[in-house]
Formats: sequence, C-alpha cells, structure tokens
Amino acid sequence: MIAPARVSANGWGWRHASRRAWALDDVTFVIEPGERVLLLGASGAGKSTLLHGLAGVLGGDDEGESHGELLVDGQPATAVRGRAGLVLQDPDSQVILARVGDDVAFGCENLGVPRDEIWQRVGAALDAVGLDVPLDRLTKALSGGQKQRLALAGALAMRPGLLLLDEPTANLDPHGVAEVRDAVGRALDATGATFVVVEHRVDVWLPVVSRVIVLGEGGVVADGSPQEVLGRRGAELAAAGVWVPGVPPAVPPPPAPREAGAAPLLTAQDLAVERVRGTVVASDVDLAVDAGAALAIVGPNGAGKSTLGLTLAGLLPAAGGRLAASAGLAGGLGPEPIRWRSRDLLTRIGTVFQDPEHQLLARTVREELEVGPRALGLSPAEMAVRVDELLERLRLAALARANPYTLSGGEKRRLTVAAALATAPRVLVLDEPTFGQDARTWSELVHLLARLRDDGTAIVTITHDEAVVDALRARRFALAARAEERGA
Repeated sequence: MIAPARVSANGWGWRHASRRAWALDDVTFVIEPGERVLLLGASGAGKSTLLHGLAGVLGGDDEGESHGELLVDGQPATAVRGRAGLVLQDPDSQVILARVGDDVAFGCENLGVPRDEIWQRVGAALDAVGLDVPLDRLTKALSGGQKQRLALAGALAMRPGLLLLDEPTANLDPHGVAEVRDAVGRALDATGATFVVVEHRVDVWLPVVSRVIVLGEGGVVADGSPQEVLGRRGAELAAAGVWVPGVPPAVPPPPAPREAGAAPLLTAQDLAVERVRGTVVASDVDLAVDAGAALAIVGPNGAGKSTLGLTLAGLLPAAGGRLAASAGLAGGLGPEPIRWRSRDLLTRIGTVFQDPEHQLLARTVREELEVGPRALGLSPAEMAVRVDELLERLRLAALARANPYTLSGGEKRRLTVAAALATAPRVLVLDEPTFGQDARTWSELVHLLARLRDDGTAIVTITHDEAVVDALRARRFALAARAEERGA
C-alpha cells in the first residue's frame, strides 16, 4: 500500500491568460485519503482544468492566473507533482518515447525507481490495462484507444498517491471500457490511492466510486454519494447537460426514405489501408458511401477504423485495392481523392480527426472557422454569415475570441466539427464526433449531423458510441481486430 493523498480546494479559481471569464471560480471541497470521486459537469465546466490544477501542471503566471488554495497533502499542488499521476483527455500528448516499454517506464525512471523494479512495474501495468503488445512496439503505430491504455499504464506504474483520470475510456471499445475500469479498480484496491475521474458516461464508473462532485456556475453545485447526487437531483443535473443514468438525451427523428438508384459518392473495392508504411491495418474492405445517408465504421481498438476513415477522406493513400469517387463528387478532378489538392477537398470531403488539436490552425475560435471559407475565396460578408451561424449552432459564440487550445476537450471537438462544416463538404468523415460531449451538446451535435444527412450530405462516423449509430440510423460497417492486436 502507498500513502494516499489528501486533496482540498478552498475558494480556488483559475482563468487562462487569453480568456476573460474564469474557467473555475470559488471551488471548495475536501477529498480524504483513499476516497474515490467521480467529477461531473457540463462541457466546459472546468473539469479538466481542475485535474490539471491538482496535478500541478496548469502553468505559470504567463499562462493564467489563480486565486484561493488548491492543496495536495496540505501543500500547493505545484510543490508535490510527484504525488499525482494524470492521464489526459488526449493520449497523444502523453506519448513521450518511441517504444511502448520505454514510454511506460519513463515516469518510474524520473521518480528514481530501481531498474529491476521498473520493468516489473511496466509488465504489471501493461497487463492491468490489457495492452498486450510487444515492449518494442512503436508508439506511433498504436491506435488512439491503445494510446489511452498506454497512458494509463504509465500512470499506474508510478504508483501515485493521487490518480487523476480525464475521460480515460472515451475512445475505447465496450470491452476495453470495462477492462480499463476494472483494471483501475484493482489498482486502487491494491494501492489505496486517492482517485478522481472525469467521465461524461456516469454509469461506467459507478461500480468504482463512492462520491460524486458536480461542477457548474459558482463552483461546486452538488457533492455527495452517487445515490444522493444522481437520485435526488438527477432531473436538475440532466437539464444542465450532465449524463444521468436512466435519462436518455433527445435524438432526432428517423430520416425520410431516400430515392433508390443514385450512385455512391465514394466506393471502396478490396481496399487495404495503412498508416505506417508496410503495416496494413485493415484489408478486403468493400463499402459504399451514399449521399443523404450515414455510415458508421465500428469495431475494436486497433482494427484500423481511424486509418480507414483517413483513407476515405483522401488523406492517406490506399495500401491496396481501389477507392474511387463518383464523377459527380470529383467534378473532373479524377476518381482518386488522394490526388486532389487540399483546396479541392474542402468542398468535397471534410474531415474531423480523432484528436481535435491535430487540426487547429488559428489564434482564435472565429479565425479557426474562417480558414476554410477564406481558402475558398468567400467574401467577408459571406464568411461572416457562415461563421456566425456555426458559432451559434455549436454553442461557441461566447468563445469566439478565445484561443482554441484553451477550450475544453468537448469544446475543441465542436470547434473542429464546425470548421469542417464551414466549407459545406458533400462528404463528412468524423472520428469519434461525440467525444467529450455532455448530454445536451451530444444531442445538439447529433441533431446537426442528422439535418446534414437529410439535406444530402454523406456522413461517415468512426465511433464506439452505439447511441450515435442508432440516433443517426447509420448503416454499420464492422472491422475485426487483427490477431496481433489482441487486447488492443
């Protein structure tokens, strides 16, 4: 057993240097050693910011300002960083080294753990999270879900007194969700560590946690046992956007029947795809992407879903077989999207990456939405109308002047969806589009995608969110896990 950390906040608040409003204000609570807490709140409520504060990694005065106290074991969190293990929303941002084993060992090495013990911990941590790959596997060859497991393994190997997880199961398949949750539970039982997890899908962590804290305007708006918070105040919290078990979000009506006979916009025949040259991750793919319909690419982590999506979007070359665009979509450019210029893709195939930060380009949210329209040569008046509409539809108007990198994970996701829509593409490829969304923004985003579908846009979504598949009435295309990716 390790010494579990005691955590306390006393009137604490934080504001990023580029933001006018406080991300968090007047947050007050005490978490006793060994407690297990689920941290909830609407998208943008400051949950990730609080975890970063507890881990002592928010940055200095040049990045923002704070007030009040945020303490770990009675000391400022910045003074005891080694006590906390943090797994971020974006697993890519935590990949440090080129090989899996070295990456998991990195934190232990920095803590001065003896070499022999390090590698025992590395093996145990990888087994605990179900990442069954060779220690010399290149980290760049891992899928997004695998990288999440990798980041969690690195945190568990450090055996921290305070374990902080920010949506650790968001990009995992259903089996992986249960496996990672159970691995965390076993680790907590073995170490006694204090635990705080942020997760929109509440039911996943209810078997593990004993307390729920809800953030909202004015700091902590609810605090107590899961039964007290979700039972007595469930309707109120659901109305504010919190996912409450048994309270489903609103979903769009089913689409009207489509006329038969229209040619698919994209057609794949015997398609093989790869992200790392020479490593095929999916093959024998035969599918059609139809206008006015939704296609859901599903399957376990490591099956090649994201790579297939990037290939359909014309951003990766096919490793084999054929991907062809219809004459109507190509418009004289030729049938192979990979040969089109980026400007040509703008109005034809829009893409939303799994990691929002991989496609952020501008200094403000408004400027981010102007990138595509400006490349198309729209007039300032046309651009303003299009951008203003998207800011309102995606609940981003209040953030128009904010730096995109200061947004929450859910807000970044909505921004990248809005940026893709700004050029009105005929095909929209979205990788985990509902990642980081609260119940209200999830519903609004799904309604938006359904309206695009009904207006004739082809929607391709890569997702583990079965509720999205059902809500969009999407046709499923399932990829199977490769034999060498067992547990991935």
